[in-house]
Amino acid sequence: MPQPPTPSDTTSPIELDARIIPPRDKHPKIFSTFDSLKSGQSMILINDHDPRPLRYQLAAERPDSFEWAYQEEGPTVWRVRIDRK
Repeated sequence: MPQPPTPSDTTSPIELDARIIPPRDKHPKIFSTFDSLKSGQSMILINDHDPRPLRYQLAAERPDSFEWAYQEEGPTVWRVRIDRK
């Protein structure tokens, strides 16, 4: 019987729902999730507000290492696909 794919060998994006993470833990969790991605992998960030400041922080701390694409832009839910280069 085939085994289900593990996060390291799947091409499906990892979903991270930041709405359920305590505010003080959000950015550390988002960055640790991004850092765990291999080149070519993606994550979908789900948030209750526009995560644009996170994009600027990611660009400053991990320059030229990601692509950012909005999939849904509010008014109550934002979804951003972040691809690791």
